[in-house]
Amino acid sequence: MRLPRSAAGWTIAVFGVLALLMGAVGLVWPETLLRLLGFEVPATRTVGDHTGTFLMASSMASFNMGVYYLLATATEWRPFYRFTVVFRLVTFAVFSIAVLADVAPGRFFGVAAWEGVGAVATAVGLWWDRRAAATAGGGSAAVTAAVPAADAVR
Repeated sequence: MRLPRSAAGWTIAVFGVLALLMGAVGLVWPETLLRLLGFEVPATRTVGDHTGTFLMASSMASFNMGVYYLLATATEWRPFYRFTVVFRLVTFAVFSIAVLADVAPGRFFGVAAWEGVGAVATAVGLWWDRRAAATAGGGSAAVTAAVPAADAVR
């Protein structure tokens, strides 16, 4: 796999690797992931407790999302980068509200913060890349020049 070719690409790659790794941890060691997120891990589960099932589904989704982010990085798919900024900010808001409403433990705010900081980092990376391209005299064409034409749709 090639290294990211832009500042925004690096932010997407870092998130992708971490999503993939955390998904793998949740699939292999679900109790470890629950503890990392601040959730209680009881010695036994009661009938009807589907925590394991939900954690498996969430972990698989995280693993897959990591793959998607890494694919977007490998192809320098900038529309995807912009899309993630908006929806990671939405995720930050939803997770923060869950903590404030006492639906999730306080430690879960770390997940919200990760999403918010990641969204801002990607937005700054997109801005930086556009600024660097403009400074180089190429305007927005320089940003998309390294991108295959099919991916340069605006």
